[in-house]
Amino acid sequence: MREKQLKQEPTTKTPIGSIIKVPPEYWDDLKKMDSEDLCGRSLAIPHLPEGFLIRFLKDDVLIDMENRCLWRLSPDQREKNEHPLLELVILVYLLNVAPDLLSREMVSVNDLKDAHFFQGPHVLKVAPLLERYGRDLDGFKKASENLGGELLDMADAAYRFTPLPKIPLYYLLWEGDDEFQPHLSILFDRSIESHLSADAIWGLVNLVSNELLKSG
Repeated sequence: MREKQLKQEPTTKTPIGSIIKVPPEYWDDLKKMDSEDLCGRSLAIPHLPEGFLIRFLKDDVLIDMENRCLWRLSPDQREKNEHPLLELVILVYLLNVAPDLLSREMVSVNDLKDAHFFQGPHVLKVAPLLERYGRDLDGFKKASENLGGELLDMADAAYRFTPLPKIPLYYLLWEGDDEFQPHLSILFDRSIESHLSADAIWGLVNLVSNELLKSG
């Protein structure tokens, strides 16, 4: 299958200032896919007659095939997604996800085959998190737990998030003090590049980091 990427077309801006829009052909290609195969590879759940359910962090998201949109679901309501980056990342995941299982090997961005992509405007979103939580470990823990993060015995505080069913992200925070600056690392499972292109990885990290900032 031809790999889908985040087409950065001229309402959320990309790092270089263009406006993110969802290419209609992504929905076309998704509709052509065998639903049983799609669910088997992506771990999405059929939700007839509308489409599929997929988990994003602690929320169920409905992929509405008829109306070509996403809905965030809660027990008593549904909220239409207005964030094109979330729509893009989920569609790219569904279109590209491989049958590979987790490798259970943590790697940094520098270990990825497309490590060169994550420079300049595409650097991972760490600075705002350090500004907010670098000297507020309890705040980081609370925000992480609000998103369903799993506490890990690493760094000063570390959490495993599952923004998509086969994509764990690991956020490791070392708190700053009078002698040391705070530091935050984002790690991946080695298998991530079997499922997402580099720009989709960037987009997913951006989404999770934004959720952490909102949760604090």
